[in-house]
This record gives sequence, structure tokens and C-alpha cells, in this order.
Amino acid sequence: MSRKNLDEHGRLRSKTVAFRVSPEEGRRLDAIVAMSGLTKQDYIVARLLCQEVTVVPSSRVQKGMEEGMQMVYLELLRLGEGDEVQPEVLDVIRLLAALFEGFGDEGAPTAHCSPRDALMRMERGD
Repeated sequence: MSRKNLDEHGRLRSKTVAFRVSPEEGRRLDAIVAMSGLTKQDYIVARLLCQEVTVVPSSRVQKGMEEGMQMVYLELLRLGEGDEVQPEVLDVIRLLAALFEGFGDEGAPTAHCSPRDALMRMERGD
């Protein structure tokens, strides 16, 4: 038998809420949820109830951020051809920037530190 889905107060989540989104909205939502580290259900419920979503670094968040960076990289390659930036990619860029800002200044390059030196100082977060 599957595990019961409970809210943060231990109450059974038995009410179904459903809605449709466009494929573009679905991709944007998937990218944002992947970088949050939450399940899609938990993320949507938190956002709909105007609750703050706190990102806790984990392998799941790292994978989501890698996918977001891949999306940004592909968009940058496409932009080399003189096209406009897609709104979905702008959302991902803003979210990645906010996530990196939230991680703090550790490992950030200083005025007297080269980018290569900053990379060498970074620690692996397993």
C-alpha cells in the first residue's frame, strides 16, 4: 500500500485540486519546481497559500539547477543567431540568480581574486 500524503500538520490530503496549463507554462513550472527541491504538489500548495518556499541544498536541487543551467546554455547558443530571449529562460535565469544569491558569499570571487582562484577554493558539497 502506498504511503499516505499528509500536510505539515499531519492531516490527510484527500481533496483533489486540478487545473490545466499550456506546454510552455508546464515547462516553466517543471523547471522552477526542480530547482526548489520540493515535490510539485508541495511547491504549488506553498505558492498558492503565499507561503515562503525555502530551498535546502540537496542532490535533487543540484540536479534541478544543472538542468536550469543547461537550458540557459542552450538559450545562449541560440541567441548567438540574433534571436530574442524566451520568457521561460528569463524566469529560469532570475530563479538561478536568486538561488545563488541565497547561498551566500562563500566562494564568491573578490576584487583581488581571479575567477580561477575562486573556483579552486570552492568545496564539493556532497
